[in-house]
Amino acid sequence: MTSAPLAARLAIPSGPLFFPVTAFAPDGSVDLDTYRAHVRRGVEAGAAAVFACCGTGEFHALTPEEFEACARAAVEAAGGRVPVVAGAGYGTALAVRYARLAEAAGADGLLAMPPYLVVAGQEGLLRHYREVAAATALPVIVYQRDNAVFTPETVVGLARTDGIIGLKDGLGDLDLMQRVVSAVRTGTSGDFLYFNGLPTAEQTQLAYRALGVTLYSSAVFCFAPEIALAFHRALGTGDDTTVRRLLDGFYGPFVELRARGRGYAVALVKAGVRLRGLDVGEVRPPLHEPAGDHVKQLAELIERGYALLEETK
Repeated sequence: MTSAPLAARLAIPSGPLFFPVTAFAPDGSVDLDTYRAHVRRGVEAGAAAVFACCGTGEFHALTPEEFEACARAAVEAAGGRVPVVAGAGYGTALAVRYARLAEAAGADGLLAMPPYLVVAGQEGLLRHYREVAAATALPVIVYQRDNAVFTPETVVGLARTDGIIGLKDGLGDLDLMQRVVSAVRTGTSGDFLYFNGLPTAEQTQLAYRALGVTLYSSAVFCFAPEIALAFHRALGTGDDTTVRRLLDGFYGPFVELRARGRGYAVALVKAGVRLRGLDVGEVRPPLHEPAGDHVKQLAELIERGYALLEETK
C-alpha cells in the first residue's frame, strides 16, 4: 500500500492507467512469477497506476484465493511506486469479501464492478456500492457499464458516500456523462474523479477530455507501452498531429480488429503481450483465443504502430 491518498495520486495522471492481464501457466494455474514480471514492466514503463484483477485481468475467472494472491503479487511488483487498485464484484456479499481480500493483500483501492447478472433499480445499486464502500478502509471507484447504469442523482449519492471517490464509465453515453458531471459539480462540495473505461479508451478520449475526463484505462499499454505513452503525452501537450496519426494508423485499426471476435477486448490484448515476448498464457473459458489470422494481423499492426512512433521523432 502506498502512503499518499489514492484520489490525490490519480487526480493528475502521470501516464496511462495499466490494467495488466493475469498470467496463466500451461496447466491453467495462475503464474505469479510471470504476473509479477508483467506488472513490474508496466510500472517501469511509466504507468500511473496498476488496476489488478479487473476486466482485462479476467476477474470473472479467478477464485477468491487466486484473486488475493494476484493482488498481493501486484502490490509486491509495484513496490509502492504507483498505487494498486484491485477489482471487486458479483453480489454484495461476495463483493465485500473480495474488497476485504484486496485490503489484506495491501491494495490502495477498489474498482467496484457491476453486480452479477441482475438488473437492479437505482436504490438497490446505491445500497450495494455503499455496503462495499463501508466494508473496508479502501477508497472505491464505481464502474458504470452493462447492468450498472446510474442516473445523475444516483451518482450524486455515490459521490456523497464516504469512501467512494470516482466513477469509471464503460457505457459511452456522453450526454449522460455530461449530466452526471454537472449534477455532481452542483450537488456536492468535494472532488470526484471520472475515468473513461471504454475498451481501447484512447479511441474516445478526445471526446471525454471535452467533458473534463482526463483519466482513462489503456489496454494497449499491456503490450505496447511506448505507443500508449506517446498517445497520452500527445493528448496532454496538445500535439494533435501525433494524436491523429496514432488514431488513424493504429488505434482505429486495432478497434476494428478487436470487434472481429467476442471477448477480444481481453483475448487480443493477451495475445499482444505474448507477441511482445512475455508468455502470459491463454485466456480461461468462457473466453477463447483469437483466430490465428487475427493474431497475425495484430502483430503487423503493432509493428505499424511502432513505425508511426518513429515518424513522430
